[in-house]
Amino acid sequence: MTVEKPIKEVKSGSLKVGVYPSRPGMGGAAAAYVTDTLESLLKTKEEVRIVVGSAPSQDEFFAALTSAANRDKVDWGRVVVFHMDEYIGLSASHDQSFRNYQYEHFLKHVSVKAFHEIRGETPDAKAECERLNGLLGEAPIDLVCLGFGENGHLAFNDPPADFSEQQWAKVVQLDQTCRQQQVNDGCFASIDEVPTHAITLTLKVFSTAGVLSGVIPAKTKAAAVKAAVEGPIGGHCPATLCRQHPNARLFLDLDSASLLKL
Repeated sequence: MTVEKPIKEVKSGSLKVGVYPSRPGMGGAAAAYVTDTLESLLKTKEEVRIVVGSAPSQDEFFAALTSAANRDKVDWGRVVVFHMDEYIGLSASHDQSFRNYQYEHFLKHVSVKAFHEIRGETPDAKAECERLNGLLGEAPIDLVCLGFGENGHLAFNDPPADFSEQQWAKVVQLDQTCRQQQVNDGCFASIDEVPTHAITLTLKVFSTAGVLSGVIPAKTKAAAVKAAVEGPIGGHCPATLCRQHPNARLFLDLDSASLLKL
């Protein structure tokens, strides 16, 4: 499979940013990078632990990652997967649950060692966070495959976010911009249908991970991309955390990069 080359590459601090002429090209390049990263990690580690995001913005990435050209390069039986967040009150079988997204776009195509799902239907969300805190604290996360929210969130860490968070997982109330994005993405018909609370992995997961790989397409993300890449670093835009990370890379399309000073 031919991997599309970026039409522009820039750096913001240690953050590497590539701009691609199309969404499929962006997704394919990100998938090739993640595949290469996993191959490299598996040469020196018996088990690799990754965190993956769930959103329509990740469709092209997962399609390329699970294509025959990439999936057969990785020993998925040695890969442990976490996902970033889940709505409280939605079961795994609900069409709009992030577990359902992972099953449909990723996990039914590869056989991973384990998938540690966030159980959104739990009657005790705090206990579920404690369970996740235990699992996430067992060993470092090697790779995070992420996206940005329209408000600059990472997972469901909406602004203002805490860069010094000590827990690995927590319960959050979703802000209005975040909930409206779910409507804009076509995941829900109206904002009234969007759950108000979720369980999310915290920014500690991102800041301590070995590698961050972000796939951020679409004009709706252009302001968040500009803030993340060119704006001041802080909790007002959680995605600026990527500029503090020693090994982070973003894959953009022309639309999401349209406000950058390239």
